Amino acid sequence: MSTGESGQREMILQVATRLFAALGYDGTSTRQIAEAAGLNIATINYHVGSKRELYLAVMERAHVDHAAVMEKAVKDLWSAPPDQKIVALHRLIDDYIDFCVEHPEVPALWMHRWLSDASDVTELEPRYVQPLAQFVIDSITPLVTADDVDVDYTINSVIWCIHSFVQSGVFDKSGERRAPDDPRVLKRFRRHMHQMVHRTLGLPGSAP
Repeated sequence: MSTGESGQREMILQVATRLFAALGYDGTSTRQIAEAAGLNIATINYHVGSKRELYLAVMERAHVDHAAVMEKAVKDLWSAPPDQKIVALHRLIDDYIDFCVEHPEVPALWMHRWLSDASDVTELEPRYVQPLAQFVIDSITPLVTADDVDVDYTINSVIWCIHSFVQSGVFDKSGERRAPDDPRVLKRFRRHMHQMVHRTLGLPGSAP
């Protein structure tokens, strides 16, 4: 593939990511993607293939970027000395929050799926979500000392909360929506997630 063709494919993937994140797979047509990219449908098909193939390529890219961040955070947790394990766990939470804030299209793509978007594309969760989530769960479980902690649901709760926060923000006391681009709101949410995970897992001491 020539440099020009590679550039066109990259542009198509970027446009498709933006539209799938905004409208969902079911709400986006190949024609919309072509028009937004300034190309015709034949060119889209040539570079990426069908709408389904384009969606799979978008989701794979999103997963690769996401997995790289989480795998590094987990490795940092593994390598942390015993007295720094809990600090490393909270850093893992921060890394996930930061990734989602910097790449809001990724939680948007997955939240559409939570609402049954692209329900005929069934291979993504077992291929991407379950293995990565289990990797994190298995890495955190040794830190837990309480007997009645459901680590699986704890991690899923963290994912739900962070994705929802990034997409919708929170309402303040006046009823105004506050988004993650407000540093004070982001700091407060980060602290809340630290406390929620720390207390739910029954970790010793207070959340750092």
